[in-house]
Amino acid sequence: MKHDEFSFFNQQLAAMLRDGIPLEGALRRLCQEMRAGELRDELSALEADLGRGVPMAEALAPRKLPELYKRMIIVGIKGGDLPGALTMLADYFQRQNAVWTRLKSMLTYPLIVMCLAFFVSLLLAYMWTCVMGPSFKDMFSGMGVCLPAATMFAFDTLNAVWAFPIALGILFIVLLAIVILPSLRGKYLMRVPAFKEAIVARIASSINLLLKNGVSLPEAIRLTENLETSPAMAADLRIWEKNLAAGAGKFSEVAAGYKTIPPMFVWIVSGAGENLTEGFKRAAEVYHSRALYRTEVALFSVLPVASLFLGAVVLSQAFLVLSMFLPLIAMLNNLSGS
Repeated sequence: MKHDEFSFFNQQLAAMLRDGIPLEGALRRLCQEMRAGELRDELSALEADLGRGVPMAEALAPRKLPELYKRMIIVGIKGGDLPGALTMLADYFQRQNAVWTRLKSMLTYPLIVMCLAFFVSLLLAYMWTCVMGPSFKDMFSGMGVCLPAATMFAFDTLNAVWAFPIALGILFIVLLAIVILPSLRGKYLMRVPAFKEAIVARIASSINLLLKNGVSLPEAIRLTENLETSPAMAADLRIWEKNLAAGAGKFSEVAAGYKTIPPMFVWIVSGAGENLTEGFKRAAEVYHSRALYRTEVALFSVLPVASLFLGAVVLSQAFLVLSMFLPLIAMLNNLSGS
């Protein structure tokens, strides 16, 4: 599901509800204007169930929509302010889209470079094994000359030439799996500051959104923990739940024993005192800004580093190939000199 499209949908739905258009009619009209896809299918099915008189909670349950979204819709209906809940959800998904789009861009270029490096190495391995290698070995064995050190090094390296594409291929598959699979992404990308701060901002935004709509703190933490894909962050949220169940009052006591969530996050939320909604809002804003800043810095760093990596791969492969021609060049020089 594309968060930017989902955000725009909720903005339009909230505006139509404020204008007095019934929910079923607004959903039907918006679905007609949406492009075909999973999101449109799910919303169309939701509109059809509501049109048959199915209660909202039952209509939402089988839909493949974010759990936070389902919960907030129910909260908005119970509180009598569904347009307000939809507006806050639209802002939430728009913020998430802004951060994660930049983070994906930061990873896309290195993956492309890794893929190109793999194909360059694969081409060299094939050319050496099937075309160039046998010819050069037969030619040099019949020459009876002392080969240059660079040529000897190239021969030794090219004897294991298939190790290069295999290693690059494995590295590419591992990086691609980390980017695509949520479980691996939550486990390993947490070590990248931009990703960690984006996850912290998402947690703060989710809890702030729930608290703002009247959900209790224990319930908000429990729901956020169930939605979290990072095992380390989910473990910290479970610690919060245990501390709350044990009778912790202040948020500094609730968050005691955390392992992954940054201390500054706890300090910002605790600084709001009893107004935890405002505290989580401030934390979300701070870490959202930090994630955007780190992503921009990383983008400017990743591009030249990835370009240098690809250049190093190409030049190293070119060196190995050119080293094969050094004996021929030496022979031509000797012939021209004589």
